[in-house]
Amino acid sequence: MTKKTILHTAPPDGGWGWMIVIGCFLVTVCTRAVTRCISIFFVEFQVYFGQDYSRTAWIHSIVDCATMLCAPLGSYVSNHVSCQVGIMLGGLLASTGLVLSSFATSLEYLYLTLGVLTGLGFALCYSPAIAMVGKYFDKRKALAYGIAMSGSGIGTFILAPVVQLLIEQFSWRGALLILGGFVSNLCVCGALMRPINLKEDFAHYSLKQEHNPNEPNESTIPSSKCSPLSLDCTHKSLCYCSQKEYSFLLKPDFIILAISFLFLAYGCSPPFVYLVPYALSVGVSHQQAAFLMSILGVIDIVGNVSFGWLTDRRFLKNHRYACYLIAVGLDGLSCLFLPILRCFELLVPFSVTFGYFDGAYVALIPVVTGDVVGTTSLSSALGVVFFLHAVPYLVSPPISGWLVDTTGNYTAAFLSSGLSMIFCALLLAFAKLIRLRHKPLTMTVPTSDTRQEIWTNGDLTSAATEECNHKEV
Repeated sequence: MTKKTILHTAPPDGGWGWMIVIGCFLVTVCTRAVTRCISIFFVEFQVYFGQDYSRTAWIHSIVDCATMLCAPLGSYVSNHVSCQVGIMLGGLLASTGLVLSSFATSLEYLYLTLGVLTGLGFALCYSPAIAMVGKYFDKRKALAYGIAMSGSGIGTFILAPVVQLLIEQFSWRGALLILGGFVSNLCVCGALMRPINLKEDFAHYSLKQEHNPNEPNESTIPSSKCSPLSLDCTHKSLCYCSQKEYSFLLKPDFIILAISFLFLAYGCSPPFVYLVPYALSVGVSHQQAAFLMSILGVIDIVGNVSFGWLTDRRFLKNHRYACYLIAVGLDGLSCLFLPILRCFELLVPFSVTFGYFDGAYVALIPVVTGDVVGTTSLSSALGVVFFLHAVPYLVSPPISGWLVDTTGNYTAAFLSSGLSMIFCALLLAFAKLIRLRHKPLTMTVPTSDTRQEIWTNGDLTSAATEECNHKEV
């Protein structure tokens, strides 16, 4: 007898969804916060292996690059196998990578273990966990994402001084070994990711039922751990399934957003990598330098939650796109002032400003992406979004390190970072203005079973018909 599963007509906006938020929160602690804290090992690796800034910076770059480059793989495993399986497998790989890194004998060894293996594990965890929050929330989506993404900030706040203490007590090898055990908690996070079936995901089944009344009705479907996309793949060619799964790639709004992510990713990484080395270079103590990362982390939390809450309010809900680009622009602007801040007292305001707006726009990335592609394609879209972060994450820290080695200071590195983020915001703003200027007129003509919308724009007229989703049960 086939087991039936009730479909939810809309995301529950609560219930087990809050457990999903907690799970995603812990995933961001174990992935993004741990990645940020790798910068604390920067000086230790540089001194121990006797290498320059550029070669040492490749470690952090490869971790970030592998995490983002393999994000589509994480989405694929989540869509076609199970979100739970993907996150548990990722936790095992990441933990293994960190443990093996504690036995490193060269930078090349760390490139493979701490960079590739740990980054691959993080990739299998990060995007599926974030996408799952979007499945459970709609009205309070921005707030839910704000809380979930704040794990990156609160994790940095707690882990930064702890990692520095571990290095002092057990050396960098012991610190990496302990971090490996900590990251294994990702397996527990994966167990929390209970799948949910939304009617929106199975909309194409209702279309089939009109022609085949013997198929299950629209309120129940065969139970499966796999996503609707993978269920459909058992009956259609893989090529068609992939085309259906990634059809959002042809949307103009998504293309502009994707291009902007390239500049955003290039600009946001160097401040995290070089804040501690820069602070040490201007005479700040090791403990104070680590404390700057902690301040950045805790203010990141405030940005996550407060911006998420604000953009869920009625007066800002329709302006999330504008709030996102403003946060990105101000984050880039704060980087332009960093080279003139040369003492701990002046670096604290930078950590506050940069941390707040970093948390603000990070919380809105999945929200803005979901608004563009829809909930059904969110997991695949986030895989592509994080994939686009890969190359900039890979090249930006080494390029910044090369600039430091060449110029003898950090000015050029931080200026290129800030200008890249400001250009990202300006690109989005320009695209928004163009879209508003050429916004088409919409006229709705209701009929018994369809709704027809006609757009007119100058001499161009086109019509589209979409199926009405309110049917009699």
